[in-house]
Amino acid sequence: MASTVKTDPKLLETLVCPLTRSTLSYDADKQELVSKAAGLAYPIRNGIPVMLIDEARKIED
Repeated sequence: MASTVKTDPKLLETLVCPLTRSTLSYDADKQELVSKAAGLAYPIRNGIPVMLIDEARKIED
């Protein structure tokens, strides 16, 4: 299991999906920020959200 790095909650509140500009939800277990509108999950690596569409994982319904 990957180690969990503490991410600043205030930072997470300010981030939006770069594709849809919609709000994101935080998945602490997977260390991802999820955009339900875009169907993408953006990874958080070493406590830093990677907000690149090319780096996002597609979410299946």
